[in-house]
Amino acid sequence: MGRKITVAASTLNQWALDFDGNLERILESILEAKEAGATYRTGPELEISGYSCEDHFYESDTFLHSWEVLLELLTAPLCENMLIDVGMPVMHKNVAYNCRVAFLNQKILLIKPKLLMCDDGNYRETRWFTGWKKLRQIEDFHLPCMIADVTRQTTVPIGDAVISTRDTCIGYEICEGLWSPRSSHIDLCLDGVEIIVNGSGSHTELRKAYVVRDLVKNATYKCGGCYIFSNLRGCDGQRVYHNGGSCIALNGSILTHAKQFALQEVEVTLATIDLEDIRSYRNSKRSLATLASGSPNYPRVVVDFSLSPEHDTTLPTAVPIDWVHLSAEEEITQGPACWLWDYLRRSGQGGFFLPLSGGVDSSSSAIIVYSMCRMVVESVQKGDSRVLTDVRRILGDGEYTPGNPNELCNRMLVTCYMGSDNSSKETKKRAATLAASIGSYHMYVTIDKAVTTVLEIFSSITGLFPRFASKGGCARQNLALQNIQARLRMILSYLFAQLMLWSRKRPGGLLVLGSANVDEALRGYMTKYDCSSADINPIGGISKTDLRMFLNYVKDKFNIPIIGDILTAAPTAELEPLKDGALAQTDEEDMGMTYAELSVFGKLRKQERCGPYSMFCKLVSTWSGVYTADEVAEKVKHFFRCYAINRHKMTVLTPSYHAEGYSPDDNRYDLRPFLYKANWSWQFRAIDKQLNYQASVGKKSSSRQLSKKIDSIRIRTAVHV
Repeated sequence: MGRKITVAASTLNQWALDFDGNLERILESILEAKEAGATYRTGPELEISGYSCEDHFYESDTFLHSWEVLLELLTAPLCENMLIDVGMPVMHKNVAYNCRVAFLNQKILLIKPKLLMCDDGNYRETRWFTGWKKLRQIEDFHLPCMIADVTRQTTVPIGDAVISTRDTCIGYEICEGLWSPRSSHIDLCLDGVEIIVNGSGSHTELRKAYVVRDLVKNATYKCGGCYIFSNLRGCDGQRVYHNGGSCIALNGSILTHAKQFALQEVEVTLATIDLEDIRSYRNSKRSLATLASGSPNYPRVVVDFSLSPEHDTTLPTAVPIDWVHLSAEEEITQGPACWLWDYLRRSGQGGFFLPLSGGVDSSSSAIIVYSMCRMVVESVQKGDSRVLTDVRRILGDGEYTPGNPNELCNRMLVTCYMGSDNSSKETKKRAATLAASIGSYHMYVTIDKAVTTVLEIFSSITGLFPRFASKGGCARQNLALQNIQARLRMILSYLFAQLMLWSRKRPGGLLVLGSANVDEALRGYMTKYDCSSADINPIGGISKTDLRMFLNYVKDKFNIPIIGDILTAAPTAELEPLKDGALAQTDEEDMGMTYAELSVFGKLRKQERCGPYSMFCKLVSTWSGVYTADEVAEKVKHFFRCYAINRHKMTVLTPSYHAEGYSPDDNRYDLRPFLYKANWSWQFRAIDKQLNYQASVGKKSSSRQLSKKIDSIRIRTAVHV
């Protein structure tokens, strides 16, 4: 028995209920780990069933098929002589648990249920699973007959226990346990567990990738030991993108980690560690040793198996590395692109259709697709046969191999400038130039005839013909005329998406892409069922500020000069008539607030949990150098009025890539009413009372200051005399 062991963390792009594909990817990870010399392999949370099965976890079929996949793993020759654990749902005494199942040589060693469920943000785990409440206790789990026939076991231990091999001890905390204020890795370490294993289903948010790194480093810095963190990566059927980043840490240092974003479906992260480094590190921490001497014991499942080879003196061990995370610009460039790729190849469609206006938002969506094409071409050139197979299937061409991103983008993306009498020559030119720069199949259509036809139908019934405000119409007429243009663009988008591949002699259809950003959704600055209504939206969780930063980055990264013109142009919907050939409408003027202010409102509303009154109280000091208290109050009231009036639009918001902590996504992340009392009478009165109080205090303060000033003048005058 030696002292050095090689362990493997698997990053898998699993798919909810894809039991065939999930099994294939698990086996591939085991093969890679074994070929690299690992004797222990772990994987991400619920890797057998897929994490996002949601209400399918109520179905007995999901549990049955998970056991069937486990049976395939138990009987696979590939899995012999390797300690393996996998994530799957398990029903025990009619209660569903989210579990790790550890096995070795056709014997199940332990079923370890998750202790703490995650129920914030995008997560609703207690809807389907229950946390194991019997700490440091195990029970007998009666195996399904098909498993028992192979393992020759009738029962196996289930519960809060650890695995003791001949050379080390392994314990588990699953996903949320790492984030908990009372993480179990502390108690595990105090009881002599040397390897902590965490199978996770953590998703990405901008600027948050460092969190896992810091948590894992701090866990092992404080307690010593080896921490193996395995995470999912990819879109497994939901709005979130699981962000990879599997890693292995030792005694407060990161040894190795997986990529955050990649098209690669299986990535195995390995490290060889010296167990004696853990023991000497812990023994040097005298407070840890004192606490450990009185620590209660975990039940131990003893296994007659050694993870270390007998002669390992010359086996090199991993050394600490610096983990440098992607910038926010890089995260936007890669994350939504990978999410789109997963959605496209799993949806069975033949590409994307995007209404391209030449503005920041639609241009961002187009460039994210172009970024996806760049990543696809790079993967193919590196020899990824799975990506090449997907490309050929999507395009319906079994012989095609992409030569460059622009060529692939021409096959993958159809862009269309849908102009009207209200569109400017500048936006049309910017859209065409951008399309040529990335290679998309670009078209120009005019919608004026369709708009006129629809309005004539209305006029034939009512005898009235609405007019824009600039031509004498009222606000209702003005808004209706803008909305009919926007909605007709949505109808035309779906028509072209369904038939463009038919016209190009290709099978299938196109997915319609949306391009409304998170700030516009929050404010409700969009027409219900317009071009914001699409199949998916790669930028729906990203702020306007971050999109501008992203475009500025890819302008140089991808060498697309036209982006400079797109960034300097004023954001506009171009739904109202031009004035002397120039724009008469801008987004920020329409909204009554800037995009920067919208981001502030969004973060305070969601992340800081502020209602109208609390938001005013925070901003009245934050913005004191820019706005008066009355101006702050009016801005807060205006935001909440707009938010309340337009919240109903969130119920039909296009599924979007989740990237921002203040997303107003009504589906699962931001659960609120969609029918509000829009005047917020009680809340706004609280703001008014605070304004009145500040005004009265200000008058008294001014009076006192004036009195002091007069006295000061008198004193100085007296001295002067």
